[in-house]
Amino acid sequence: MKKVIITGATGMVGKGVLLECLDHPDISEVLAINRSSLEMQHPKLKEILLQDFTALESVKDQLVGCDGCFFCMGVSVVGLNEASYTQITYTITKIFADILHELNPNMVFNYVSGAGTDSSEQGRSMWVRVKGKTENYILNRGFGDAYAFRPGAIIPERGIKSKTGWYNAIYVIMRPFFPLLKKSKNITTTTKIGLAMIHTLSHSMALKHPENKDINLWATH
Repeated sequence: MKKVIITGATGMVGKGVLLECLDHPDISEVLAINRSSLEMQHPKLKEILLQDFTALESVKDQLVGCDGCFFCMGVSVVGLNEASYTQITYTITKIFADILHELNPNMVFNYVSGAGTDSSEQGRSMWVRVKGKTENYILNRGFGDAYAFRPGAIIPERGIKSKTGWYNAIYVIMRPFFPLLKKSKNITTTTKIGLAMIHTLSHSMALKHPENKDINLWATH
């Protein structure tokens, strides 16, 4: 039985991961760290509300004994300069990684990145460089295991909605085509991302940058 931490559980991907963890028999406890409450009740669920994620040290005593971290928190690059985007994407993730590695060095750390991320940190687009830098830090931090998930097209399931309004508008239009789209190995779902992450807790995979086709495969094991 595993105890996991989830960040970003109010977002589309994080909510999908949360629901799969709450349903899965191998997960005994889910600790969600958010700025706002999930407003959910479940025997497995515990919640830490933290307005300033750079102050994670203040709740350090509650993070001991965790087997995995599913870091699903993220922000759109739209409207942000490189300094702001780096603070949210890299600096906060690094704070989590450093504290969790100190407390639970053998844990599995799964970071939700994105398709097209550049591991060389030299890409032309600012966001691919920052995501690449964040991925590299996580993968090299020294955890028991670590993965940088790079999902592309994602179909929300189980009533989940995106926090981005225009995404939801597209999903409404495309919903009749979801059954067909789900057959593509290059499109994944919020459910499959959750199941794939849970899979990494008990199976070490050689591939450290899973994309949609890999996520879909891992979800079936």
